[in-house]
Amino acid sequence: MKADGALVDRAIGHILALCATPSPTGFTAAAQGYALEALAAAGLEASSTRKGSVLCRLGGTGRPLVLAAHLDTLGAVVRSVKSDGRLRYSKIGGFPDLNVVTETCLVHTRGGKTFEGTFQPVDASVHVNTKLKDLKPDDETVEILLDERTKSREETLALGVGPGDIVSIDARPRLTGSGFIKSRHLDDKAASGILLALAEEAGQKRLRLGREVFLLFTTYEEVGHGGAVVPAPVEEFVSVDMGAVGEDLGCDEYKVSICAKDSNGPYDWDTTNALKAAAERAGCAYALDVYPSYGSDVEAALFAGQDLRHGLVGPGVYASHGYERTHRDGVANTLALLSEYIA
Repeated sequence: MKADGALVDRAIGHILALCATPSPTGFTAAAQGYALEALAAAGLEASSTRKGSVLCRLGGTGRPLVLAAHLDTLGAVVRSVKSDGRLRYSKIGGFPDLNVVTETCLVHTRGGKTFEGTFQPVDASVHVNTKLKDLKPDDETVEILLDERTKSREETLALGVGPGDIVSIDARPRLTGSGFIKSRHLDDKAASGILLALAEEAGQKRLRLGREVFLLFTTYEEVGHGGAVVPAPVEEFVSVDMGAVGEDLGCDEYKVSICAKDSNGPYDWDTTNALKAAAERAGCAYALDVYPSYGSDVEAALFAGQDLRHGLVGPGVYASHGYERTHRDGVANTLALLSEYIA
């Protein structure tokens, strides 16, 4: 069955709100708080792990399953303060430096202050630097320019900014009239919003559960160990993450993706087949694809020694690890697949 429009709208509301909440890996408290409040408002009990993951049991009995999305995003830390007061950064997660050039950011200091800035090329004025067209972006040719009156290392340090401070990238979330959701960090806040909408359905007893279902929102996925600990007695783990969109792939922004293999190898044959069958029963527009440059939370659990069947689904997201785009149809198809799979 198709997801109804009100459910899709609620998921999109959560997506936009989460995208507007800074949460680079290691700095996720605000996003964790959002998830905990949303689950409590749905009438569900949730808890936090020592690593900051949020766990919630939806209900049901038998064949326990965890659906997991991650709240953490790409970002950076301040690596050093330069002699002219500008900042050198070190990336959190894997993204090309090109994708942050001219982006607004926030520097979150360990003293509790927040400063706005911009990722800019070194010597960024095109009317002065005629070599900008040849720029090869990296942490030596791109820097963070604080929007403060500082022209020396000493002045910047005096503000309270220093090495180890966290940098979040302005997500710029928006919903277009044609149903496109554009934002940074749809990986993986699109899936997180979808799971929160499902939780609301469960809390209102509108979601049929044919098995025991847990939701897990992790906080270290972008650095590889978000799902390493599974704080529930489950036999199957399905990551709900973005579907990749690009050359030779069947997925687009309107479909739900089912991943058969990524950089760490194939996903469980039976789980993947069951997800495919659920998509077909629900009448979803879906694609079964192979993502050679991808990894997920569920694989972190397997590498940590968990004995689980594993799968991966999610809405199609274009321009991954950049200014990303999906569509309400992709959200709707993901909701429909998951609702059918857990029924």
